[in-house]
Amino acid sequence: MTAAGLVLLGYLSGSIPFGLILVRAARGVDVRERGSGNIGATNVARVAGKGLGVLVLVLDALKGALPVLLAQAVAGPSVAAGVGVAAFAGHVAPVWLRFRGGKGVATALGVVAVLAPRAALAGALTYALVLALLRISSVGSLLAGLVAVTVAWLVPGTPAVAAALTSALFGAMLWTHRGNIGRLLRRGEPRV
Repeated sequence: MTAAGLVLLGYLSGSIPFGLILVRAARGVDVRERGSGNIGATNVARVAGKGLGVLVLVLDALKGALPVLLAQAVAGPSVAAGVGVAAFAGHVAPVWLRFRGGKGVATALGVVAVLAPRAALAGALTYALVLALLRISSVGSLLAGLVAVTVAWLVPGTPAVAAALTSALFGAMLWTHRGNIGRLLRRGEPRV
């Protein structure tokens, strides 16, 4: 399989809108028309319950992790990093939803879990702690990304390509969370 084929596979995997599919199947509603309008796990939990939210989080992480695992096995870490970026892009801008998807946090977690597992674990623990304390998902996501980047660069043994990818995904998450950041600055961000 060529690098281009793997990247395309990563994008198509990332573009599967599990939040939309599962909420429609379970509740008969379009998750984009409820809550924040996002297809990700946090809005799914708001609209359809925590259990479905957790399932979407796991599936969104897997759609990032699995194509990266495949690419790493057959083409190496550099191609795997490109596949990870493509999976993230697929979630954020899925072709099936007119390029309007989610914020990419769970998919980024899945990608980083394969290439920089200690950074992903540190980020996931940070998210869980911040969410438990503040009940604001966007703050947890952004702090988790920052911690993951820090761990990726500072912990020995993380390949430079994985640390660079973690940084790039965090930069992209800042962009996808720009609305949340504005609401945080105005103290108007909703709690979970």
